[in-house]
Amino acid sequence: MQRIGFVMKLHAGKEEEYRRRHDAIWPELKALLEDTGIREYSIFLEERTGQLFGYMKIDDPVKLDQLPEQPVMQRWWQYMKDLMDTHPDSSPVSIPLKEVFYLP
Repeated sequence: MQRIGFVMKLHAGKEEEYRRRHDAIWPELKALLEDTGIREYSIFLEERTGQLFGYMKIDDPVKLDQLPEQPVMQRWWQYMKDLMDTHPDSSPVSIPLKEVFYLP
């Protein structure tokens, strides 16, 4: 199992809508994430800056790299693009983090 950390940027004033949409995550997206081997997935918000910190545990990095090809993932990005910084394909701007400490 591999741990992944990354940061994204939420637009100001979109905090509640971001939470609302995630509270109602689509069943087909949840199933896709589970089928991809994501075992834990959390997103934290730093309220002063709008920075989002994502953390997940994955079984297979190759499967994770295939997520952007999935239609439900592309629809989710379209659905979320008005709330956060995104690339031209609507995928979130996501900056990977290097792990520097771990206490199991």
